[in-house]
Amino acid sequence: MLISDNVIVNSGIQFGTSGARGLVEQFTPQACAAFTQAFLTTVEADFKFAKVAVAIDNRPSSYAMAQACVAAIQSRGYEVAYYGVIPTPALAYSAMQEAIPCIMVTGSHIPFDRNGLKFYRPDGEITKADEQSILTSSVEFVTPVSLPELAVDTKAAEQYVERYTSLFESNLLTGKRIGIYEHSSAGRDLYQGLFEALGAEVISLERTDEFVPIDTEAVAESDKNKARAWSKEHALDFIFSTDGDGDRPLVADENGEWLRGDILGLLCAEAMQVEALAIPVSCNTVIEASPVFKAVTKTKIGSPYVIAEFAVLSEQFASVAGFEANGGFLLGTDININGKMLKALPTRDAVLPALMLLSAAKNSSIVELVEKLPQRFTHSDRIQNFATEKSLTILDIAKDAPEHLLSQLGFGELSVESVNVTDGLRLTLSNDTIIHLRPSGNAPELRCYAEANTFEQAKVLVDQVLTRVQML
Repeated sequence: MLISDNVIVNSGIQFGTSGARGLVEQFTPQACAAFTQAFLTTVEADFKFAKVAVAIDNRPSSYAMAQACVAAIQSRGYEVAYYGVIPTPALAYSAMQEAIPCIMVTGSHIPFDRNGLKFYRPDGEITKADEQSILTSSVEFVTPVSLPELAVDTKAAEQYVERYTSLFESNLLTGKRIGIYEHSSAGRDLYQGLFEALGAEVISLERTDEFVPIDTEAVAESDKNKARAWSKEHALDFIFSTDGDGDRPLVADENGEWLRGDILGLLCAEAMQVEALAIPVSCNTVIEASPVFKAVTKTKIGSPYVIAEFAVLSEQFASVAGFEANGGFLLGTDININGKMLKALPTRDAVLPALMLLSAAKNSSIVELVEKLPQRFTHSDRIQNFATEKSLTILDIAKDAPEHLLSQLGFGELSVESVNVTDGLRLTLSNDTIIHLRPSGNAPELRCYAEANTFEQAKVLVDQVLTRVQML
């Protein structure tokens, strides 16, 4: 007999900003079963249910992990709905409609040698308190003797498409040529039909069976060049893509320029006339300056923190939403769009912000919408395979001596105007620029965010910081 907390501790798998993450070899059948057993025990304390839903992304390791999770669920006597490869928000939405918990097997944007598990209660994402409960639950279980073959139910995929096609007129995108950068996205089999149902002509771009770890916060130069070339070659009005599990959007304007995720979120929230927003501290400061919103709250980075703030805001405001710098949009309350009620979906979603942007730009252009915003630019990048312990040491020292860090990074002529330690170290400098360093919660990476009055200046800041910090 195995004990869940012992197996979890020994596995080396840890919770990051979005789910439990680790190396593929750490997600053994035992480890997957231990997490599943502990999750079910945690959810059972507050909810009654008879079924659990499971879905996966396109990573080579995801199916076997799902088999182990399903075996563990069945050992508890629950029915299982297996939805195959679909976007995380599609799984979460379907499960919420049935008021059942669900598990998404995905590592999101991290490299394919890693994977993860995302857990959802019947009312949405688990909380940080739930994470601790999962880690500390001592559940006895037996290693699955055999792993079941899984038959795909298409219901969740169909519900997700219907959620959005029913929200708009069928001619919303008539005359638009939309490219879908499919790569290995979990939603690649849904998006063409969804956009075509709204009148668009869709061009499929670069579908591959090799897993591609698209990071919507640190878009590769090769992907920037691809988008510009595709836009010109195919005369595209819009390019849509996502990260691996389809909860973070990556969209490009009429010129093939990828939009920053927080700018996309801002345009979406404004188009929806949301009253109050919760956003991570890394987002562009133009958002809090927008006159559209009655309140904007800044949180730590990670959807659980944004969602936790929804409970506070919804007591004061009728419509509440949030989004992250990676573009994932979270709808905290039901909201009326085009005279139709769109139900809350308090987890990151990629499709809603894309469609709201296209709707807002119907009589102008995406380029024009972006140009009307205050011209404040952000950029971010990361150092991969940078030990988290080293990142934390650097930041701990810098919190006590930010001016010294500034000098080490080559900005000795500047001074620190303010220090924000909500999540990592965010420095506002005397020349009105912002530098923000933060260890990733999902992988051994150090991220740098910068904000300035030009994109070129923001990029120079990030490049210099990441180059110099590796010398510390």
